[in-house]
Parts: sequence; structure tokens; C-alpha cells
Amino acid sequence: MQANLRPPTPQRATVAFWVLLCLMVGGSTLPAVAQADLTYEDFEPESTLVVPENPLTRSKFPFVDVHAHQFRIGSSSEGEVRDLVDQMDDMNMAVMVNLSGGSGAGFESAHRATEKVSNRIVHFSNVDFSDVDSPGWGERWANQLAKDVENGSVGLKIYKNLGMFVTDSEGNRVATDDPRIDPVWAKAGELGIPVLIHTGEPRSFWAPWNGNNERWLELKQFPNRRRDDATRFASFEETMAEQHRVFKRHPNTNFINAHLGWLGNDLDRLGRLMDEMPNMYTEIGAVLAELGRQPRAAREFFIKYQDRVLFGKDSWEPSEYYVYFRALETADEYFDYYRRRHAHWKIYGLDLPDEVLRKVYYGNALKIIPGLDASLFE
Repeated sequence: MQANLRPPTPQRATVAFWVLLCLMVGGSTLPAVAQADLTYEDFEPESTLVVPENPLTRSKFPFVDVHAHQFRIGSSSEGEVRDLVDQMDDMNMAVMVNLSGGSGAGFESAHRATEKVSNRIVHFSNVDFSDVDSPGWGERWANQLAKDVENGSVGLKIYKNLGMFVTDSEGNRVATDDPRIDPVWAKAGELGIPVLIHTGEPRSFWAPWNGNNERWLELKQFPNRRRDDATRFASFEETMAEQHRVFKRHPNTNFINAHLGWLGNDLDRLGRLMDEMPNMYTEIGAVLAELGRQPRAAREFFIKYQDRVLFGKDSWEPSEYYVYFRALETADEYFDYYRRRHAHWKIYGLDLPDEVLRKVYYGNALKIIPGLDASLFE
């Protein structure tokens, strides 16, 4: 029915809420915002919970961020690169993996800009799908990948445009498991480099935009992230299945399934996929809130798959790393995640054992990303 397709109006709920609050507190502490005008975005309750707090600004062990983006680093000055490394040092980041290295001349610029700190900042290269149906595309880009590796690339990053937005010359969506791309996946395995691949988005982006959607606020702020138009997008299940078929078809290539494969809300299912595909690794960029709301289950997942999970953050904002450290290292309860549109809930610490932390922070990255400076972690 049409009425159910409209976003919820907060006024009715908020009026009732503030009337009740007024009766409880005698009307003496009502906020400046008019009761009937208070919206979901305005409602920012301050917790009265009193529990131990252990905020962190440095990780317990040096770490590799396998999911970082420095899109303009190729044009950075030596001083700007040095400032970036100083910020890494402040939080104990030993190595940053810049996934936005580009290819060809663009990759060479990125590598050249960081040459003096090449043990601290490394780059993955990228692929251009714009002419994917031109003759020999797969072989041509497999050869380009090999050249980029010769020039310093230590991995391949695939953006989420593949499987959702990339189209061929006839306007058809290019699926992630399109056979025209097979030479690229195979070449990565041959070269011994991992493929960090971002496929799809949170399942909630495909769900109706209504009061039952956990990402309601994000879809309000960014309406273009809605994926419920079946004429433009494949379903969530099909989008993810295409990715999994690639992993199975190329068992000699290591894939890092970005963002917990968008299954942070279903760790049992993610675990079954890990069991089924030993060449699939994963990382925790931008999905910390999923882990922090289920600390016991998440802790068990990290312990069971401690050899397959890597540390990643995604967008560059140093202060947000602190929440990751606290979530992974402490047993703190009910503290703030850093981005409300991702999570309207508080999160809890996983209190991971040191042996697991070491693997997540750096051990697993050293295992599958070639050429990292192991001396940084001794």
C-alpha cells in the first residue's frame, strides 16, 4: 500500500515521548527544541550508565590497515607524505595499504610519491572496466596488472562499481563473475598478490525504506544508496552470489572480501563461507558497529577465524581508529560508535586475546600481502 512506502514521520512518536517525559520530570528540563518538532536526528540522549571506561588512542600492537584510501597521494608533496606517516605513528599504524593506487602512469605517480617511505605506505592497483567488452580486454588488463606489480603494486583492489554500476557497450550490467574478467583474477593468483574486492552494500539498502530499516537515516541522507529498484540492480543475494562464484572458480587466488562481505550481521553464514572457500579472507572496514553489538558472537568468530581476518578501516579519519582499538582490545560496555548513520546503537568491546589481536593487526596481512616489512612488527 502506498502509505507503507512513505518514510515514517517522527512527529507522532516524538510528541508521545516528550509528553511522557514531561509527566515524569515535571516539565522542568525539556529541551529547547519544541516537543512536536523533535526528530530522529535531534534525539541524542546522553547515557547515565556508569561503567569502567578505557578509551584508547593507540593500538596495543603495530598494525597494518589493509583498507585505506589516499586518492590524491600521487600529487602529494614530500612534506604531506611525511605528515601522513606522523599521523600513522601516533596511532601505531606500521603500514598503510592505499587501495587507490590506480594503474599505469597513475600508479607510478602514487608509488613515486611514497618512495621514501615505501615500507610504510604500499599501494594496490586498480582496473578500468569502461571497455570491458572490447576484444582482448581481459588479457590486456592482466598484462597491465603484471606491469603494475613490476612497478611496486602489492595487490589488486576492485571497487563496488563492478556488479552494480559497470555496464558494457550495450548497457547491460557486468556481473562480478563475468567470464571476460577471468584472466585478471587468474593473473593475480599467478603473481601471488591478493585481490581486495568490495562487492555490494549492506542488505538494508535493498530493503524498503521505512521505519523497520536499520539504515533509515543513511538512506534519508543519501537516497542514491537505495538499491530496491529491481530494474537497475540485481538482488542482494544474486549480487553476493556472483562474488562467491568468482572465489570458487579461482581457488589459487587469495581474495580479501571487504567489509566482512556485508555479512557482519550474520556471522554464522559468513563462517560457513569461510569454511567453504579457504582462499577467502575478510576485513572489518566500516562494519565495526556490526561486531560491537554482538560482542560474544563476534569474539567467538574472531577466535575461530583468527587466521583469516584482517584489520581495515576504510575512510581516513584518525580519531575514528580509536573506536576500533577500544572495540577490539577492551571489555568496555555500551560506548559510542563514530557514525550514527551506520548504527543507532551503542557498541561493546570484544576483549580479544593477544594472539588473536596480533594476527588481525598484522600477522594475516604479512601472510598474504607480499613484500611487507616484517621488521616493523618485531
